[in-house]
Amino acid sequence: MSYASGQSVVPHGEEHDEGHAHPTELTYVKVAAVLAMITVIEVAIYYIQWFHDSGVLVPALLVFSAIKFATVVSYFMHLKFDPRLLSWTFIFGVSFGAALILSFIALFHYHPITYATNFLVDAVP
Repeated sequence: MSYASGQSVVPHGEEHDEGHAHPTELTYVKVAAVLAMITVIEVAIYYIQWFHDSGVLVPALLVFSAIKFATVVSYFMHLKFDPRLLSWTFIFGVSFGAALILSFIALFHYHPITYATNFLVDAVP
């Protein structure tokens, strides 16, 4: 079996060379250990009162969450081993979505919606 471009299909289970080394199980165990350590740090940060008092809690947790997100995406979604075009496409989509969400948050923060509370009273002649 082959594609129109001349590439042959490798049956499942057979060895193939795609130009890069696949991560081993030990790599995934190490990544899981790093993710677990970051989670422990996040939980510890929550219980330290200074983070609550200084207003650093949410930004610190967001930074650690972003690190965990990037690690999960790069290893478990295999973006680290895929062509750069796929990685940049994913990064663009995530960045665009985050920018859209942040712009809506800013919009509704600085231009709040005022609802008519007594519209029924005004409608009666």
